[in-house]
Amino acid sequence: MVQFIRITFLGFIVILASCKTESKNAIKTESISFSKEGELVILSEETDSIKANFEIEIAETEYETQTGLMYRPSMKQNRGMLFIFPNVSNRSFYMKNTEFPLDIIYIDEGQKIVSFQKNAQPYNESGLPSNAPAKYVLEINAELSDQFGLQVGDSISFTRN
Repeated sequence: MVQFIRITFLGFIVILASCKTESKNAIKTESISFSKEGELVILSEETDSIKANFEIEIAETEYETQTGLMYRPSMKQNRGMLFIFPNVSNRSFYMKNTEFPLDIIYIDEGQKIVSFQKNAQPYNESGLPSNAPAKYVLEINAELSDQFGLQVGDSISFTRN
């Protein structure tokens, strides 16, 4: 009887160990590849000349908005993600599960830049708020907003594929 209890106990331990391993392996995320859904230009407030061009993905649904650029190892320099919200409001983004640094650009309903959160760090779950109400948010690779000389008051224009 004691031998039976030992064997049963050892079998139980083996089953528990294998379940633990299986559950760790079951939680996997695959990186998401870029899908061009449009093009966006940023125009200088002063001269109306083009400061930057981007191929964009567009996030409009609740799922797309919540996922954003999560689970991606990187993004090419000429790409970005444009979030389009149904209303104008103060916005706040965070970098949960985002693997590379970003510049987050908040844009009002007139398509003018109202504020930036520059060099947002990967995996940081702190809120990164807009300084004014925004209808659109553009995420691009970190440091590009400085490289292109983007400023509050510059505007965007985008087209969908």
